[in-house]
Formats: sequence, C-alpha cells, structure tokens
Amino acid sequence: MADLSAKEVEKVEFAFSIYDADGTNVIDAVDLGNVLRALNLNPTNATIEKLGGTKKKGEKMLKLDEFLPIYSQCKKDKDQGCYEDFLECLKLYDKQENGTMLGAELSHTLLALGEKLEDAEVEQVLKDCMDPEDEDGFIPYGPFLKKMMVLL
Repeated sequence: MADLSAKEVEKVEFAFSIYDADGTNVIDAVDLGNVLRALNLNPTNATIEKLGGTKKKGEKMLKLDEFLPIYSQCKKDKDQGCYEDFLECLKLYDKQENGTMLGAELSHTLLALGEKLEDAEVEQVLKDCMDPEDEDGFIPYGPFLKKMMVLL
C-alpha cells in the first residue's frame, strides 16, 4: 500500500494476527470493526458494514491484502469520532459544568441516541467503564469516556 508506511503496515499485520484465530492469515469479517478499533480507529457500525464487515460469524473471511486497503480507507474517513468529539457531546449533559453528569442520563444516552446499544451492552459498558455514582447520582464523564475509548 503506497499510502501506508512500513511501520503502519507492521502495526496492521500485528493487529490482524491477533484476530487470525487459526493462523491461516485470514480473519472473519465479523471481527473487522474489532481489528480497526485495535488500530485506534473509531468507525461507526455503518462504516464497518460498508467496508465489508458482517454481523454473523463465518459469512465472509478477509485476507491481510484485502484488509490493508480497508484500513487505509477507514483511516482517511472523517466520519468517526475522537475523544474530544465525544467529550463535547457529554458536556451537553453537564448541567453544573463541573465534569459530571447523571449516571441515568448516560445510560439513557447509550440506549437511545446514535448507534443505540442493547440493554445488556449498556449494562456491560457501565459496569466496565463507569465510576461509582455520588450520593446525588452523578458520575465524572471524562474518566468514563477514557475507559470507553480504550475498550473500543
């Protein structure tokens, strides 16, 4: 790939190898989003589907030489958020302007806005990423977001 440096290709090969379950130099397309996120990209589910990702295991396999142009294209895609973008969104719920929001509002936001999550997914995300609520039900959203971005 002319637009990827040797160091980037090496990084992609390593991430790809982690999802190459049986050592055959292919990954299941259901893991496309996971590999891209492991490479510090934040594609939307719609983007992943557009790039060839599947929802069911075993439907499609991708070789490394098929994945490299997908990575390159996704890297250029401006339709993905970064920490600062998500932080600005959560600031809308910071009524006291002190870096906190109601835990219930965070849960509702994950369930109802953007690429909506299922109840079980929200429960898992909150369990893994959210600090305990204070006595008024508020949580610091910055640390939550940092933990969430690591998981992505």
